[in-house]
Amino acid sequence: MEKLARKQVQALTPYLSARRIGGCGDVWLNANESPFANEYTLNLNSLNRYSDCQPKELIDAYAAYAGVNPEQVLTSRGSDEGIELLIRAFCEVGEDAILYCPPTYGMYAISAETFGVESKKVPLTAEWQLNLPEIERQLENVKIVFVCSPNNPTGNLVNRDDIVTLLEMTKDRAIVVMDEAYIDFCPEASTVDLLAQYEHLAVLRTLSKAFGLAGLRCGFTLANAELIQVLLKVIAPYPVPIPVAEIAIQALSPAGLARTKFQVLDIITNRAYLQAGLGVIPGVTVFDGWGNYVLIEFPNGDELFKAAWDEGIILRNSPIANCVRISAGSREECEKTVAFIRNYYQSVTANNN
Repeated sequence: MEKLARKQVQALTPYLSARRIGGCGDVWLNANESPFANEYTLNLNSLNRYSDCQPKELIDAYAAYAGVNPEQVLTSRGSDEGIELLIRAFCEVGEDAILYCPPTYGMYAISAETFGVESKKVPLTAEWQLNLPEIERQLENVKIVFVCSPNNPTGNLVNRDDIVTLLEMTKDRAIVVMDEAYIDFCPEASTVDLLAQYEHLAVLRTLSKAFGLAGLRCGFTLANAELIQVLLKVIAPYPVPIPVAEIAIQALSPAGLARTKFQVLDIITNRAYLQAGLGVIPGVTVFDGWGNYVLIEFPNGDELFKAAWDEGIILRNSPIANCVRISAGSREECEKTVAFIRNYYQSVTANNN
């Protein structure tokens, strides 16, 4: 079967999601999931019928939440499908490329590789900001530029002035995709307002993080109506199952939004607890973060990651040397994680002495 697969697929290294990596424990802070498991009611009387391609009630609800018009919204199976739709719709195989800025979310490159589209890398600066001169130098044949803010795994926000400069730079050349999977934790930093000025801007959103619906697989692409119409040409006929739409609509109701707002404040408080609790450990660097996670640099990150793993505390190792990403879970999970790491370094110090 491997020989029958397309050459690009044969050579492909799949994205190692938190679930693929696995683990065995009682503290799961590796996938940036919400610690809140909310309850929903379902009407299952119409499962013999196909769902609408773009359920109107769901589209209207998210448009109202995001502050855009319904014709500027497309819903899909998570924002991961949004990434694939954009590449399929705008990139010619063997001619066009995407450009992304590591360290960042790994699915941009893997989705492009899956479709046989070239990927260009322009690493972020030492401050984890866009290297605009290098991006401009590499724009030839680039159809899509992916930017993640808050960035995963670093947690920082990309400078808004740089985003505007990038949008000006790419006019009539490429689509700029702002991945705002974590924007619900800092809505004031959204770039949705720039849709009014830039027809080549697309914004990715999801219900997986702040809304606590990672298992639902419901995402959104926000863009101008013309761009949305292009994506509708390549999306599957029935991308949103009926139960998914029902639950998403409930989550976006006034009561659902009020609950999410309260839970986001709780998660932000627990993120601050992680930052404060780990920041006092000698030799540990805690980076500012705006999502529901923090990036921590340890003196020996890989060893710390494995020690926590063996203890049943499942964190996420990072492509950045000695850095570990830790989701802001429940207070109990955060307390257990901070206590373990403190004890671990006290033990290491005592053994070295």
